[in-house]
Amino acid sequence: MITVSEKYAHVIGVDTHARTHTYTIVSTTTGARAGCEAFPVTSAGMKSAIAWIRLCTSGQVLASVEGTPSYGASLTRALTAEGITVVEAKPSRKAVRAGVGKTDEIDATAAATGVLGTDVDRLLHPRTDGARAALSMLLASRRRVEKQSTANRNALNALVRQIDLSLDTRCAVTDKQVAEIRAWRPRTTDSVEQQIAREEAIDLARGITAAAARVKLIKAHLAELDEQLTPGLQAQPGLGPVTVGIILAAYSRSGRVRNEAAFASLAGVSPLQASSGNTTRHRLNRHDERQLNMALDVIVKTRMRFDETTKKYVERRTAQGLSYREIKRVLKRDLARDLFRQLQQLFS
Repeated sequence: MITVSEKYAHVIGVDTHARTHTYTIVSTTTGARAGCEAFPVTSAGMKSAIAWIRLCTSGQVLASVEGTPSYGASLTRALTAEGITVVEAKPSRKAVRAGVGKTDEIDATAAATGVLGTDVDRLLHPRTDGARAALSMLLASRRRVEKQSTANRNALNALVRQIDLSLDTRCAVTDKQVAEIRAWRPRTTDSVEQQIAREEAIDLARGITAAAARVKLIKAHLAELDEQLTPGLQAQPGLGPVTVGIILAAYSRSGRVRNEAAFASLAGVSPLQASSGNTTRHRLNRHDERQLNMALDVIVKTRMRFDETTKKYVERRTAQGLSYREIKRVLKRDLARDLFRQLQQLFS
């Protein structure tokens, strides 16, 4: 294994913000800081920062940037275009705990020193691939739209139960009722309260319908991108556009996850010891990427209900005395192993 200190002559740590970025140059030979400057977040500011880096460094340079998908996105593109390797920073917070305090200069220095002893193969590179970046945006958009749609449904349910608008409110509002509400027109027989409530209900129903159409379009885009990146993966039992999209966004690229055990840990499906006394058992690791964990959970539950091979496995393991949760844990771990191997082959 080759570490950052062995491969690069200097590491640039960058603490990113909306208006300015703070840059620190650290020598990998001595670990000493060779300079620190702040530049504005503009095209001219980033050009000046790169010129300053070129002036103060020699040999191979690595940039450790905080927030490459957000505040550091434009800087990541600028540095990459100049041939400077960029990785995602994992700054240490020891300085703050030790009572040193917190400044942009301290954070930038921590971003640089935090990667000095890291193996080059284990550095976190930003996701620069267009298709994967699009996947991440679509998944984020889907979560946002569905969250707003749920809020609108809850508000509509509360409204029609509070104000009499001639609806059957014994159960939650159905899609058919949403379509009916969307087509409502003002009524002269309504009271002032009912008029306002009807207008609000129409607006909420339109929002719910628009969200459903947007989610459908997002799903179609996800299906297209998934097939482009991993042909045939969606055809496997339990996998669909959304779950495959989440898996690809988490996997990111070949080399990000070093082996299938690390992928299982990333997904939160690696078994942890939970034994006590005469009981020997394991439980799932409930940390790391929760969206990926949710995707594996959906796939496994679908297979347990509809896939004949999985159903037979569940019956056999149930007869051996395993609980539903224990069986699901094993299936999720096996699924993580299988998916990792498939992704390795597809992206190798």
